[in-house]
Amino acid sequence: MVSVDNLASKLVTIISAEDNTEKFNEWRLLGQERNESFLFSWVQTDCESNARTGIGEYNYEENTFTPLYLFKRKVDCVQASLNNTKTIVIFVIKEKNENNDELIYKCFLHKIGEPLESTLEIDEGSKKQTFVQFLDFKVSTQPLKFLLLIHQEGIFQYHIKCPHEKIDKLSLASELLVKNFFWAQWDPNQQTLYYIHNKVRTRGLVAGEEMSHDTGAKLSPTLSGLQFHDDQPHESVLNIPLNLPHLSSVNSSGTYEDDIIPLRIHDSSLDLIVLTDSKGCVCICHHYLYQPVQPIVELKDNDDDTTPVNVAYTVTALHQSCVIHCIINDIPWNLAKQIRPLFKLRGDTLVVFIPKICTHILDVGLNHDPICHITTDPLIQDKEPNLLYLAPMISADDYVINLANLDVIDVGILDTLLINTFKSETSSENKLAIIHYLLLHLGDTETVSELILWHSSYPFTMVYPEILKEFLLATSYTSVQKNIPENAVKLATLLPITTVKLGFDLEFKHNGFTINLRQEVFWNASMMVLSPQLRIIPYKSDIWTKLWDHLAKLSKAGIRFKPSQVLDKLRISLDCYQPEALSRCSTPLTPSTGTSSSFADFLSCSRNQTDFLPFHEIDSCTASRQEYIISVNLRELSMHLLKQTSHGTTVFQTSDQSAMHVHAVATRYVGAQLEQSRQLCQIICKAATYDPTEDIDKGFILINNLNEERRYVLFKLLEKYYMAVESLAFPLPQGFTSFFAYLGYRTMDFEMFEQYVTNRVFELQVDVMKIIFAENNDSKEDTAKKLKLLTLVPRQRAKRLLNQWNNPIGVVLRAREHAQNILSGVTGQPTRSRTQNTTNVTGLGSISSGNNMSPLDTFLDLLTAKASLADIDFSLLIEATETILEEQIPDF
Repeated sequence: MVSVDNLASKLVTIISAEDNTEKFNEWRLLGQERNESFLFSWVQTDCESNARTGIGEYNYEENTFTPLYLFKRKVDCVQASLNNTKTIVIFVIKEKNENNDELIYKCFLHKIGEPLESTLEIDEGSKKQTFVQFLDFKVSTQPLKFLLLIHQEGIFQYHIKCPHEKIDKLSLASELLVKNFFWAQWDPNQQTLYYIHNKVRTRGLVAGEEMSHDTGAKLSPTLSGLQFHDDQPHESVLNIPLNLPHLSSVNSSGTYEDDIIPLRIHDSSLDLIVLTDSKGCVCICHHYLYQPVQPIVELKDNDDDTTPVNVAYTVTALHQSCVIHCIINDIPWNLAKQIRPLFKLRGDTLVVFIPKICTHILDVGLNHDPICHITTDPLIQDKEPNLLYLAPMISADDYVINLANLDVIDVGILDTLLINTFKSETSSENKLAIIHYLLLHLGDTETVSELILWHSSYPFTMVYPEILKEFLLATSYTSVQKNIPENAVKLATLLPITTVKLGFDLEFKHNGFTINLRQEVFWNASMMVLSPQLRIIPYKSDIWTKLWDHLAKLSKAGIRFKPSQVLDKLRISLDCYQPEALSRCSTPLTPSTGTSSSFADFLSCSRNQTDFLPFHEIDSCTASRQEYIISVNLRELSMHLLKQTSHGTTVFQTSDQSAMHVHAVATRYVGAQLEQSRQLCQIICKAATYDPTEDIDKGFILINNLNEERRYVLFKLLEKYYMAVESLAFPLPQGFTSFFAYLGYRTMDFEMFEQYVTNRVFELQVDVMKIIFAENNDSKEDTAKKLKLLTLVPRQRAKRLLNQWNNPIGVVLRAREHAQNILSGVTGQPTRSRTQNTTNVTGLGSISSGNNMSPLDTFLDLLTAKASLADIDFSLLIEATETILEEQIPDF
C-alpha cells in the first residue's frame, strides 16, 4: 500500500498559479459526487493575515480545480454538495452557539455566480449532526432535489421550484421521508439512501399465554433502503433486521465524527457502512469494541489505559446469504479506541484494513460461496493509527484516500503483500486461500507457479500436497470458464472450485494477536429485498433486481461435483483393472458426438508438447490407466450434471439445456484436468532442477544418469505430486506411471519399493519390468528380488516377462508351469523352447539309464500318459533339467 498522490499539494499548485499573493492551507475534503469530482474547503490568508474559507470542486481525472464559494471569514465547513449542472452548491458549517458554547450545524444554499448576500440559510440549525446531499438525476426535466439529514430528527427531501431564478425560502418545498433514525448513509453510485431505525416487533402469544412485559413489543434495529429514480417516486427496496448487541439503548454517545466519504450521519456509538457494486453485491460492515472479561473494568479516555478489549467486526454478505464474524482478542484500550477499520470492495473481494493489527481479504464475490479468506500484515506499517483515516473512493477499486492528510493510496500493491505472506510462517488455510485468490480472481498462474517452486524446497510440510491440489482444481475451473460455450455457462457452477471446506471456524495467531473467523448462514435473505414484480417499475434493471436474481439462483443452486465421487468408483474398479485385457475401444476417451472440439484431438495435440517433461508420454499398455481414469471422470461428471439439471435443482430447466451442453462441459473439464495435471508436473520437475535444455536424456536413461541426490529430490517431489493427483482422481500424464515406478526402484530400498507396489503406488508396467530384468546382476539376491516382483504383477504380464527373461531360472519356471498345466489337464499349444529338435538333445545321455528308469524318463512317461506328444515341449523340459543340474539352481 503506497501513496501515489497528495491532493492538498496538487490543489495548492493549481490555485497558486492563479493567485500567488495569498497562502492556501488547511485543505479539507467535503464530499465526492456521483461524477467522482471532489469538493474541498481551504483557508486562504492574505498579506494582512486576514483568513477566509473557500469551497471548490476538484476533478481528479482532469486535474482541474474550480472555486465555488468564498466566505468573508474563516469558518468550520464540514460538508458540501454540488448539483450535476454545477449551478448550486449547498454546504454545512459548524459553529458554537453564542449562549451555551454548544456546536451547532447550519445548512446554507448558494447559487453560483450570485453575490454572497444571496446565500440562503436552509434551516435554523441543530446541535445534532446535519448533512445535505443533492440527488443526481440524469433526466433534465426533473425538479432539482436535495436531502437534508438531521441525526435522530429526520430526513427531509427538498424541491427547488425554480432553480434558474432567484432562490429564497418560498422557492423551497420539503417533505419528511424518514423520522427518528439513528444512522444513515448516502450511496451516490446507486442513488440509494440507507438508514437504521428502531422497528417495533411483537412476539405472537401461544394459546393460553397471558400478555406480560417479556411478551410485549420490543424495538429491533432495522436497516432500510430508499431507492431514488430519475422520473419516478422513491421506493423502499430493503428492510433487514440487524443484530447490534453492543449498541447502547440510548443510541447516542454525544460525540460526532463527520464521515464524508461515503456520506454517513451517526454518532460514534455505531460504526457501520454499506458497500455495494453494480453487479448486485451488497455488504453490511459493522465494527465495534467490547470487553471479554468480568467484571467489567471502567475504560478511561487516556493514553495510559491498557485494559484489554476485543476488536470485532461483522460482514453481512447479503448477496451470499451469509454473515462473517471476526474477533481480535486482547487489544489494549489505548490502541483499540484509535482503530477505524477500512472496508473496501475490490473486485470479488472485500478488503478490511485494521491499522497496526492486520489486513483481511474476504472472498465475498458472486461467483461462488464465501470461502478462502486471507489474513495478511497491515497495509501501512509506518504510521500511527491516529494519522490514518481511510475512506474508499467512488468507483476506484485500487485507490483509497486518507482523510487525515489527503493522500491517495494505491491498494493494488496488495498482491505483493500476499506473496510475502505466503512465504512467511502463516497457516495452511492462509496459504490455500492465497493460491485460490491468485488463480480464481486474478488468473495469475505465473505467480502461483513461482510460489509452488519456492514451496518445493519444503515438500515435507502438511500443506504442500494441499497446495498442489488447490492448483489443480482452481486452474481446471478457470480453464473451463474461458472455453465453455456461452449457453452452458450456468453448468460451470456445478464444477469443483476449491479444496477448502465451506463454513468452518478459524483461529490463528498473527503478529501476536489471536484472530477468530466464523461464518454462518443468513436465512431468508430474499425476503428482505423488494421483489422485482412489486417495484414501481417492475423488473427494472438495477442493483436490486440483480441482487434478487442472484438470491434466487442461490436458493436453487445445485450441488457441486466432488472428486471423491470418482475416487470412490476408482478404488473399486482399479482393483479389477487389467490393461492387457482391455483395448482402446473398450475405454473410450469420449462418446461420438457432433461437438466441434474433439477430446481425442486435444489429447493427440497435447502429447506433442512433451519437451518440458523428463519422460516420453507413451504407455506400453494396450489401454492406459490414464485413459481409464479419464473415461470414469467423464462418465461420473456427465451423470452428475444430468441429475442436477433433470431434477430442477439448478437455476435453469432441462428444456433450456441439452445433452450436448452437458457433454461439452464435461469434456472440457476432463480435458482441463489432464492439461493442468501435465502443467503441474512440469512445475514440479522444474523445482527438481530438471532443465530440458541441459538434460538431453529422457525416461529411464535420465534416471540412470542422475546422481543420487538429484534422483532423491526428484522422487520425493513427484511422490507429493502423485499424492495430490491421485487424491483428486485426476489423470496422470502418459508415461509418468512407468517413469515414477522405475525412479522409485532406483531410489529406495527394495523392501520399501515392494510395499509401494503392494499398496498400488507403483504400477509395474511391461517397460519397467523389462529394464529391471535386463540388469546384468544375476546374483542370488538379485534373482530373488526379480522373482518377487513377478509375483506382484498380473499373471499374463508375468508370463510375457518370463518368456523374455534371459536367465536360467526363467527356463526352469517356464518348464514347471508347462508341466503343471499338463498334469492339471490344461492342454493347449505348448510354448516351444529355443531348441525344437527333441531327438537330438545335447546331454540327454548323461541323465538317462540303460533301463530307461531315470527320473526324467519316468517324468516324461507320466506326461505322455496325460497329453499327446504334440502338446508336450520336450526341449523345454530337458533344457530345464540340464539347467538345474549344470547351474545347481536350488529349489524355490
